[in-house]
Amino acid sequence: MSTIFDFSARDINGAEQSLSTYRGRVLLVVNVASKCGFTPQYAGLEELYRSLRDDGLTVLGFPCDQFGHQEPGDESEIRNFCATQYDISFPMYAKINVNGADAHPLYRWLKGEKPGVFGTEGIKWNFTKFLVGRDGQVIKRYAPTDTPAGLKDDIERALSAPV
Repeated sequence: MSTIFDFSARDINGAEQSLSTYRGRVLLVVNVASKCGFTPQYAGLEELYRSLRDDGLTVLGFPCDQFGHQEPGDESEIRNFCATQYDISFPMYAKINVNGADAHPLYRWLKGEKPGVFGTEGIKWNFTKFLVGRDGQVIKRYAPTDTPAGLKDDIERALSAPV
């Protein structure tokens, strides 16, 4: 049985990073974009991260340009946008694909663990979210329309669950 800790990804600065770095933490994994109607959710994601990181939450942002070409920039442009527009301090990763033959292995696994509506695995749009427990297993999948504030109760439950 796989866990999220079995995967790695390139961070926004280009360094390969094992997700085992986050072992024992609750993770909120989000495919993000800078030019999307849901982009203002960055503020809510950052608020969740800042308020709950000391309790064990880490938000992981994965830029993706597969939906309406809403993440056209390179990693430098994405990093600059996140810093200047939303003061993002949670970990950001290099741009990836979340659907299709070249989908990142992490996203192939996440989608298989928690399919979407009617059992479909494909990510439908930017800001789809996956909540992962301290044990590395996916707890729940959320739609792009689910706001970060609306996830707080589930996150707090995950943070208080026995390891």
